[in-house]
Amino acid sequence: MTDNTMAAGTAPLSATPASLAAARTAPISGAAVNSTTFAIILSLSFCHLLNDMMQSLVPALYPILKDSYALSFSQIGLITLAFQFTASMLQPLVGMYTDKRPKPYSLVAGMGFTLAGLLILSQATSYPVILGSAALIGMGSSVFHPEASRVARMAAGGRYGLAQSLFQIGGSMGQACGPLLAAFIVVPHGQTSLAWFSAAAMVAMIILFQVGHWYRARRAMTQPGSQTKGKGKGSIAAPHGLSKGRVAFAVVILIVLLFSKNVYQASLGSYYTFYLIDKFGLSIQSAQLFLFAFLVSVVIGTLLGGIVGDRVGRVPVIWFSILGAMPFALLLPHANLFWTGVLATTVAVIIASAFAAILVYAQELLPGRVGLVAGIFYGFSFGLGGLGAAALGKLADLTSISTVYQTTPYLLCLGLLTALLPRLPGEPKNAH
Repeated sequence: MTDNTMAAGTAPLSATPASLAAARTAPISGAAVNSTTFAIILSLSFCHLLNDMMQSLVPALYPILKDSYALSFSQIGLITLAFQFTASMLQPLVGMYTDKRPKPYSLVAGMGFTLAGLLILSQATSYPVILGSAALIGMGSSVFHPEASRVARMAAGGRYGLAQSLFQIGGSMGQACGPLLAAFIVVPHGQTSLAWFSAAAMVAMIILFQVGHWYRARRAMTQPGSQTKGKGKGSIAAPHGLSKGRVAFAVVILIVLLFSKNVYQASLGSYYTFYLIDKFGLSIQSAQLFLFAFLVSVVIGTLLGGIVGDRVGRVPVIWFSILGAMPFALLLPHANLFWTGVLATTVAVIIASAFAAILVYAQELLPGRVGLVAGIFYGFSFGLGGLGAAALGKLADLTSISTVYQTTPYLLCLGLLTALLPRLPGEPKNAH
């Protein structure tokens, strides 16, 4: 497989180690550096799918764990916090380190952490061991996401929103697979069947080893002409001309926006099945199918957000994503089963469109800090979702699951803070 641009429209639907080897050995001309390398982006997306598929088995397993170990909603929330908090704390640190010392093969190591956590979870017989294995899975994400996001941007050829959304939909598709796998494999065969998915981690490690070869070769070819060793001043020039204080303020705004988005999304991702079982009397397997539909909608929204963001700018997408979801979120607690499914998928499409826009906007605010940006925003995506899940679990214990869905939509009002974001070069004047 050779490098192909987006305009060529000849990208394959999947990538193999053989195709990655071809991409790695292809001549790296100036045109190739500026083109979108489909083999790499799609391989990263596929590995993101496998990584997040294994991670999504944790929340998809919640009903089984709750019944087997007599867990409260608060304890369920703490499991989410365990694997999302480790990712949140470590991802920015990993990103800062790899900005200065990129590690092409760290992607393989990150997948190894996920593999180990999954195997331990499959054999766990106590709540502390469950928490420890969940934390280990979070560590895998903390290593995988910053470097994978860096490589996706490196292969983007200027189509940064599309590249990040393609990378992200792999993760979203992996999360969507979790409920189905839980419903048709883990539920019938029990907790120990989690060990069967270790094969997926091994496949991902083989592919990521090939990606590491490409990454190392590309850096060796491009670094001498575009960066300098040490401080690398040429790679961190900021074309937007904003002061450090204005940049820091904008980053804080983006984090708050991500907070509103992810806490609401956590209310659906972690407790949607419980809500459907409690309100409509669905079986676990039927509720998992509704969760699958919600997570597939996240995939669609993520892809659309990246494509539209490249065309109309990041700020309009952020406006629409957070505020546009609010009316549907307010209606959801009052709907019947059919309209609950429709509204949940509609909210998922709209709200998921923001992530690629927020991430690329932040990368443009902090050029040369791709790892740090990915670490912060993927990290906060996990961490804020985990904190939100724990808080919402406590609220559900004190009141009811229905109360959670009646209160969380108001968090989306924080989307009004989008008005405070500065307009970057290339953003349309009507972005605000």
